[in-house]
Amino acid sequence: MKPRKTISGSREGEAPSEPPVPQRGTRKSAARTAAPAEPPPKRGRPRAFDPDAALDAALDVFWRKGYEGASMPDLTEAMGINRPSLYAAFGNKEALFKKVLDRYAQGPAAYVHAALQAPTARACFERLLAGSVDALTNPRTPRGCLAVQGALACGDANEPVRKELCARRGQAEALLRDRFTRARAEGDLPKSTDPADLAKYATTILHGLSVQASSGATRAQLRKVADLALGAWPT
Repeated sequence: MKPRKTISGSREGEAPSEPPVPQRGTRKSAARTAAPAEPPPKRGRPRAFDPDAALDAALDVFWRKGYEGASMPDLTEAMGINRPSLYAAFGNKEALFKKVLDRYAQGPAAYVHAALQAPTARACFERLLAGSVDALTNPRTPRGCLAVQGALACGDANEPVRKELCARRGQAEALLRDRFTRARAEGDLPKSTDPADLAKYATTILHGLSVQASSGATRAQLRKVADLALGAWPT
């Protein structure tokens, strides 16, 4: 006789089989209990630096070596920053040089704008001469004038830098011309004086002092030249 099947489907005398218990929520639970992924490591931040101190360091390099003579390794080493940081803060080499020229005008060459405020045209020229001689022979700074000698001659690739310096020297001469024009209108200069010629004369003397200083002329020697130039002032 064949054994009878029970309602559960098992044969008589056999223990009914239990259905497997479904594993509900296994994936979700695993997801909840899994350790969170670690964020990617952050890149190191560039070393903080003082922009003013960096510009002063760049000024010294350009002043000593000229635009073409100052290499990027020279600049980054003196400024204490790497090349990407230099580009991010100041732009390329040409842009950095322009910022250095601005700093030079506000610092070592600040006597120029101060002299323009003198009460008379002669006093203006006298202060320009004295300020120039003192600045050009300052033992704490390089000899010569950055605006004059920074890029007197450049290769074709750096021609814009030479033109920039020419333009800035032209602007300084124009300021003198305007100052002397006002002096003539006020009777401070003879009516026969040509303000443009006088401004050209003054700037030629000042630029010549720079060249002489870079060639080793002493402060005493430059002061004698300044006295001779002042002696030719129109009266």
